[in-house]
Amino acid sequence: MDDPVLRVQFRLTNRDRTLLGWLYDHGVLTSFQIAAALFPSLDFCQRRLRTLTELRLITRFRPHRPDGGSYPYHYVVAQLGAETIAAARGERPPRREHARTEMRRWTAGHLLAHRLGVNQFFTDLAAHARTHTGTRLAAWWPESACRRPGAFVRPDDSVLLHAYQPRIRPDGYGEWLEGGVMVPFFLEYDTGTEPLRTLVDKLDGYADLARTLGRVWPVLFWLHSPARERNLQRLLTDPPPAVPVATGHRAGPPSPADDVWAMAQAGWYRYRLAELSQFTV
Repeated sequence: MDDPVLRVQFRLTNRDRTLLGWLYDHGVLTSFQIAAALFPSLDFCQRRLRTLTELRLITRFRPHRPDGGSYPYHYVVAQLGAETIAAARGERPPRREHARTEMRRWTAGHLLAHRLGVNQFFTDLAAHARTHTGTRLAAWWPESACRRPGAFVRPDDSVLLHAYQPRIRPDGYGEWLEGGVMVPFFLEYDTGTEPLRTLVDKLDGYADLARTLGRVWPVLFWLHSPARERNLQRLLTDPPPAVPVATGHRAGPPSPADDVWAMAQAGWYRYRLAELSQFTV
């Protein structure tokens, strides 16, 4: 019996598998995000994306701009790609409608801009690592993985492993490696639509996680403007947050790996992402 998953295995590179895994976990990426994070040039990237599309591992769509024109191609995993990743991970096969449901979610849903923004943050880190020796995006979890029972619990802690349900809903969890130093972090990606007090209230869940696990990692608020960052900092100054909090804004050109992170616990002095290791426990 001809198994399409087996048939495409020998056609895939490690980079292809990374891309398919990202699309399976994180929904949608643009051609520019994929090129910056994984390829030496946009042309090289586009040729490989055409091949993966022809193999029916990924599919694409192009949203239209309200004022005319269109955005770059947006890529999602196709059904065969989803089945290939699930098989490689030893997971149960995705439901038959997985790819179609995902495509509808991103083409018709209102969450596309937010998801692309979150994914831009992580692909920017991956792009930085691709051109800077000694750096690596070692982990990138979606929100759904952060909410699983036992997430972040050490395997030897049998009491909590299957019982603890995290109260947090970050937009992502990452681990950044630079110069031999690992920094775990949570990302809160802000679009400017929520009241700032809502952002502050999210920290209660992180404080609960820290108390339960006896470990704490920085929470990064990635804000859409310097003014909004300053206003959030005012709310977080008195009283100071119970967990390490860093703010940054995406209005400037620096990478999120650079010294863009102002720490509440350090008088809002700015640090590189790798330097936030001193605030982990």
